[in-house]
Amino acid sequence: MTFRANRARRVLLSSAALALALIAGPALAQDKPKDHTDGPAAAYEPSMTTLGQIQVEIPGRKADDPVMTQEEFQRGTQIYFERCAGCHGVLRKGATGKPLTPDITRENGYDYLQSFITYGSPAGMPNWGTSGELSEADVDLMARYLLLEPPAPPEFGMPEMRASWKVLVEPSARPTEKMNDIDIDNLMSVTLRDAGQIALIDGGTYEIKAVIDTGYAVHISRISASGRYLFVIGRDAKVVMIDLWMETPAPVAEIRIGSEARSIETSKFEGFEDKYAIAGAYWPPQYVIMDGDTLEPLKIVSTRGNIYDEQIYHPEPRVASILASHFKPEFIVNVKETGKILMVDYSDLKNLKTTEIEAERFLHDGGLDSTHRYFMVAANARGKIAVVDTKEGKLTALVETGGATPHPGRGANFTHPVYGPVWATSHLGDESVALLGTDPEGHADQAWKIVDSFYALGGGSLFIKTHPNSQHLYVDAPLNPDAEISASVAVFDIAAMGGDPNVDPEFTTLPIGEWAGIADGQPRVVQPEFNKDGSEIWFSVWNGKEKESAIVVVDDKTLELKTVIKDPRLVTPTGKFNVYNTRNDVY
Repeated sequence: MTFRANRARRVLLSSAALALALIAGPALAQDKPKDHTDGPAAAYEPSMTTLGQIQVEIPGRKADDPVMTQEEFQRGTQIYFERCAGCHGVLRKGATGKPLTPDITRENGYDYLQSFITYGSPAGMPNWGTSGELSEADVDLMARYLLLEPPAPPEFGMPEMRASWKVLVEPSARPTEKMNDIDIDNLMSVTLRDAGQIALIDGGTYEIKAVIDTGYAVHISRISASGRYLFVIGRDAKVVMIDLWMETPAPVAEIRIGSEARSIETSKFEGFEDKYAIAGAYWPPQYVIMDGDTLEPLKIVSTRGNIYDEQIYHPEPRVASILASHFKPEFIVNVKETGKILMVDYSDLKNLKTTEIEAERFLHDGGLDSTHRYFMVAANARGKIAVVDTKEGKLTALVETGGATPHPGRGANFTHPVYGPVWATSHLGDESVALLGTDPEGHADQAWKIVDSFYALGGGSLFIKTHPNSQHLYVDAPLNPDAEISASVAVFDIAAMGGDPNVDPEFTTLPIGEWAGIADGQPRVVQPEFNKDGSEIWFSVWNGKEKESAIVVVDDKTLELKTVIKDPRLVTPTGKFNVYNTRNDVY
């Protein structure tokens, strides 16, 4: 597979430029890198806000340790968890970013660290000092902090979970029938990232039906198999369960499953509908299976273990995405650092059976093909897609996408006019879109191969989307350093993709940010999401916390602006999840 060369490729951020990777080397960074950007990575990359509040002690002082007071060490720990841990790991063992353990940092020395933290590097280290994100004193502090042994945050087990667990409305006190006139299937759950809330917006009337307090920076919303319950999880690992049947939808249960988390899912297999929920944590590295009515924690499983290929122990293998199988009573649990996909059989929690599939390191996010049999997940730091047959419980393929850092969200399924059924991913680090053949029966020669790659609007894409009733493929680019690109979306006509194989398909650029009519700030357009029937597509116009944001709704047939939803309560809207499409894995 090669990219077409019909137009010059723009020089954009490398994949590492969207991570906080510290580049080792002998030379100091003397100037702010020419092409370096000051904000996008920090705006999206995970922050360990809760861990930053934990009180820690300076571990095992040695005679040659740099001078640092307990107060300074606590400040350094907070900055590290909030700015760095998402990429370098809580224990500084390395993840998407490089390891920052003392054996490495001391070899490089204070001056090297101080310079890199200040100026960054073109390969990805943000220029924390020159951008103003960190003061000169904070840069000095962090350079000294990284020379010391990292503190280990406390574990979070069953006693802590049960202490945080609250049943706000007992199942017996909940409605026995739907008590509102909301079209629940066409409801949108919208993350209000910096407000620690979600907004429930009617997909037909565009009315905000409720704004609900949740955990910080809700990462995803998931729906129970029945469609009644909405589950959200914040980056602070707080799970909130919302009853959509109530007169005004509201939380009925909540729990903390750790200190930092990303994933939540519910059981979908026949006979187990609404029975269980599962959540995965970044810290501690573990997942927990909960009662589907109350969120009572039932089973905690650690993911610590050996990396699949090197067979070396890793103390911090974080749980990334989780999906529910449609073929078996199993959860598909992706463990980032060890590169393992776990097929967790929830039919008997007392005698838990798990199939461990060796895939690739740095598993992140992914989705099912149109038949729901095959699961594709991005090993984004390795530039690969792992394909798993959920019916057979085996790895089907490991495919290089040809682009830098695939980031599909759940991906996009459609029928290509030449290659048949495909699944698409865009990329963080370049402007490419890759199409993976997904039809081993009808198009065996193309199955589990990259059948086509072409350029979209720009690098820094987080999500790609289509719908079975749509003839369009949408690709965002919210982390692109160019303000015009990050506020726009590329739209491809699927029917036109069968043209000259040597020419990239043309795309239409939708100026979503301009349509939003926001004059102040630099809003970024993120996460296309369709309404239930695929007639409209919604975009979050994500601005600064203190500035106006919006949601823009576009007619899928005409690609014309349909409406703009603005409300003071829409603070930093990011992810949007249509109840029907999310519940049924339609994407």
